[in-house]
Amino acid sequence: MTDTDTPLDGPTAAPLGEGAVVVLVNPTAAHGRHRGLPEQVAQRLAATGRAVRTIETGTAAQARTVCEQAVAEGAAAIVTVGGDGTVHGVLQAVAGSATALGPVPGGTGNDFALGVGLPADTAQALETIAVALTRGRVRRLDLARMTRPDGVVRWFGTVLAAGFDAIVNDRANRMRLPRGPRRYDIAVLIELARLRPRHYTVHLDGVRHEFDAVLLALGNTAYYGGGMRICPSAEPDDGLLDLVVAGPVRRTTLVRIKPQVYRGTHVSHPQVRSYRARTVEIAAEGITGYADGERTEPLPVTVTAVPGALRLLG
Repeated sequence: MTDTDTPLDGPTAAPLGEGAVVVLVNPTAAHGRHRGLPEQVAQRLAATGRAVRTIETGTAAQARTVCEQAVAEGAAAIVTVGGDGTVHGVLQAVAGSATALGPVPGGTGNDFALGVGLPADTAQALETIAVALTRGRVRRLDLARMTRPDGVVRWFGTVLAAGFDAIVNDRANRMRLPRGPRRYDIAVLIELARLRPRHYTVHLDGVRHEFDAVLLALGNTAYYGGGMRICPSAEPDDGLLDLVVAGPVRRTTLVRIKPQVYRGTHVSHPQVRSYRARTVEIAAEGITGYADGERTEPLPVTVTAVPGALRLLG
């Protein structure tokens, strides 16, 4: 990655490299419901005339190693068959590189694909990616660069949750039983009973703000949590991040607001505030952030929108 945050390659549309295409498969995505999808993806992409190599990975560490090697070898694109967790891992390798990303939505949550304007239907998304591959063109989009106080960098494409939703995820991840979606539902009930505002110190492009809040989300794109439009005004090509904050509301108010998030109408509630900035510093006690649905870093973190950091097929 360059030291500047200017667009890395000029215009929104850019040419695609001449290298091979790597198809990265997460066999556990969507609990294995799309077992025949990787073969379909490989066949359709091979029909574009590109050399295609399919790799199945079992862990996030394996996926990152494979993707870093593919980028080093000059791969034109990495096409993922999985959900947001798979995409998140690949972003760590392709951010700022000449290798494009083609996300075929095949996971439980596909918020990244939704947020960058790809079809929600798997077959339609694959066709969109294949056409872009045939034409050899990509879109340049922003990514969010998250930096810890020790300088370690992590990238995300959708939303950083750093409030109630992050706390619920942490609770669910610590629970061994029950398995499946019920674990998350129980975690929600436990944390609702324990709900209390947290004190945040936030710097927006250097301007300090302090407030108490129960929910805080920072979006490069609009969606998280499987289609919730938490940051409805966020766009992945405007060079800005959108911060949405719900103040110190009661449990009943939070429960009423949450369904509105799917429509993006929650931002009209008097206790919900929205901000926009290029660089956002967030500090609070006892909260670990979740970006692209993945556990990331304990606060504080600094997040910057980096224009043109991602080449996207589609």
